[in-house]
Amino acid sequence: MNEWIDELTDLAAAGERAVLVTVAGIRGSAPREIGAKMIVTATETIGTIGGGQLEFQSTRIAVEMLDDLQTTLRSFPLGTSMGQCCGGVVEILFEPIADGMSSWLRDLAALHGQHEPTIIATRISRSNPAKLIVTASEIFGADAKQADSSLVIEARRLLASDPVTTRNVQELFEPVVASDLNIAVFGAGHVGSAVVGALAGLDCNIRWIDSRRKMFREVPTNVSAIEASDPALEVAAMPAKSFYLVMTHSHAMDFDICDRILRRRDTRYCGLIGSISKRRRFEKRYRQQGMSQSVIDQLICPIGVDGISGKKPAEIAVSAAAEILKIREQVVALVEEDYPDNVLPLTMQEY
Repeated sequence: MNEWIDELTDLAAAGERAVLVTVAGIRGSAPREIGAKMIVTATETIGTIGGGQLEFQSTRIAVEMLDDLQTTLRSFPLGTSMGQCCGGVVEILFEPIADGMSSWLRDLAALHGQHEPTIIATRISRSNPAKLIVTASEIFGADAKQADSSLVIEARRLLASDPVTTRNVQELFEPVVASDLNIAVFGAGHVGSAVVGALAGLDCNIRWIDSRRKMFREVPTNVSAIEASDPALEVAAMPAKSFYLVMTHSHAMDFDICDRILRRRDTRYCGLIGSISKRRRFEKRYRQQGMSQSVIDQLICPIGVDGISGKKPAEIAVSAAAEILKIREQVVALVEEDYPDNVLPLTMQEY
């Protein structure tokens, strides 16, 4: 998720010194992925790079660097000396943000606000460092005029595909793009509210739909709340490969919404709250309308992962969110069969 951009921008605008701490490389097992970030100031830490001794030691180093201007790369073996048993090695990039707004951060914040897909291209080098913000057509940042063509070419190559954070020896490429996890939640009652609360902490985009007035009280930043007289029509507004959770106050409304979802034929998940008997009634009606069994089989009802049978809204929310994550991971696993892990072996302890 990219909340760190707004957090760091606010700190820089307020003139508060900070250090941006980034997982820049991993080998073996590690608590977080490449690109994970936290921000360290004199009084607080924002975000996490995995907790434990790795985060404790990184925070200590970052605090000592608050008056520094030098970007630093450190290597941490996650063994007994660190009081951790992951067994991997993690490289951490420390980037001090001095008083005022860095050029790259100002440009990144503006592009992020405009939802412009970008790549943060960083050359981690004491002799020839660089920090570029690269879009499909432009280059931003203080180093833009002296931009290395190979750095820009690689950034744009990644941007044109399905970009993931990539490390190539001294070069780190971090995409800042909108999440492709799109979720529609139909229903803003007790369960719907709990579900949205559970999902909003993920890197996702949520459309939350209800036909009733004044149902939306607290709406997270990555959630669009929509009052719609006919919620079923909102199915067409979702992009392909979306996830849907249907839990309105009306069985008739649930039926119409699920009907439109299933007929799209491009959904990743169609979850309907309810019992086995509710599913059977819906199945029977869909068959009567001529829907094929293979399409009907895409309907998930009851929702949630196996082994969680609680009926409280919070329990349903956790189970439903876990089911969505499980299905998403299955999709990622299929992709990774064709595209091997992009994490390269570490080549530097410190540089």
